[in-house]
Amino acid sequence: MQSLTLSRVTKSFGATAALRDVAFAVAPGERVALLGHNGAGKSTLMKIVLGLIAADAGEITVLGAAPGSAAARAGTAYLPENVAFHPALTGQEQIRHYLRLRGQDPAHALPLLARVGLAEAARRRIGTYSKGMRQRVGLAQALIGRPRLLVLDEPTSGLDPVSRREFWTILDGLAQDGAAILLSSHALTEVEARTDRIVILSQGAMVANDTLAALRRRAALPTQLQITARPGAADAVAEALAGRRFNGVRVDLVCTPEDKLARLGQIAALGAMVEDVDLIPPSLDDIYRHFSSEAAQ
Repeated sequence: MQSLTLSRVTKSFGATAALRDVAFAVAPGERVALLGHNGAGKSTLMKIVLGLIAADAGEITVLGAAPGSAAARAGTAYLPENVAFHPALTGQEQIRHYLRLRGQDPAHALPLLARVGLAEAARRRIGTYSKGMRQRVGLAQALIGRPRLLVLDEPTSGLDPVSRREFWTILDGLAQDGAAILLSSHALTEVEARTDRIVILSQGAMVANDTLAALRRRAALPTQLQITARPGAADAVAEALAGRRFNGVRVDLVCTPEDKLARLGQIAALGAMVEDVDLIPPSLDDIYRHFSSEAAQ
């Protein structure tokens, strides 16, 4: 059974269509990134999944139940982009409060805070926390009760690079344990490396839904080849490959997906003139811009 299923979900606010026939699913253990420009419909979709607002049409099931039902809420965790906690409470007091609300043992507060890197700050007031620390409190809150579906809206907002890596490690572990994860993010480099599938919204419509590899094939964007020539051979390599010499030893080529293997063969035929080759496929940012522009046109 899928953890989350959306079928032809539509939502309008007056004359504005926020979502138009959106359909996709998230399986247990799957990490799905929801991408789109501001106003594309991401927040509206998440609110519908959480049961905060109702769709105008379509079908949605959350852990086999209706959005917002007791069964759906019991197994779903949500982390907004901008968390808000009582500044006079300590991190430990805040998480103990949420544990009580969820019917969990308040003694689990310290282990949860330690898991998100806040063990030493657990007894400090949240009013003294940085934005990144408050975001970690939010993540600790989201981990209460071993949720089976996590809905995360810009979850790494405000986190430093080390905290971002730790956050993704936690998400990887949750996915390995079978939790389904739906997250929106503008940090496309992170999403590219740490998610299983990409869903792109544009003006309320879903314009892509596939793995990054499949989207690269579908977009057919060019691949960049960076060739490191042996000292003194860069000019000859650039001439032989009709490439662009970048500096003393590097030659750059751009090729279509269909020409990639043939170009690699040409490079290999140069033998000792070539020291190394790097293939740089289209990034998620390139792919996102491609599908968003295609939809706009």
